[in-house]
Amino acid sequence: QVQLVESGGGLVQAGGSLRLSCAASGRTFSSDIRTWFRQAPGKEREFVAAVMWNGGFTYYTDSVKGRFTISRDNAKNTVYLQMNSLKPEDTAVYYCAADRSGGIYYARSYAYWGQGTQVTVSS
Repeated sequence: QVQLVESGGGLVQAGGSLRLSCAASGRTFSSDIRTWFRQAPGKEREFVAAVMWNGGFTYYTDSVKGRFTISRDNAKNTVYLQMNSLKPEDTAVYYCAADRSGGIYYARSYAYWGQGTQVTVSS
């Protein structure tokens, strides 16, 4: 069984920063990519950012480009999401996902999910 555990969420004022972490444990699994999604109340889960495990190529949704940075530590099997210049519209539960079998932007493509961490940005 694979476990993904997110941490680092919290309450921050607009313009502030947070750093999320997602650590993987359990049996070895093949995942070429690690991805962050978020889900705000009443909305669908949406793609935020992804990083290729080998090579480190990154993908971002337009609304976070220039503000968020995704990175990974292969030795620790951990992915990070540095979030700067946070806005109230970034408020959501943030999830990390792994073990992709389809398009990287679609939640249905991923087999494993963390429990989520709440990010709240006040205005």
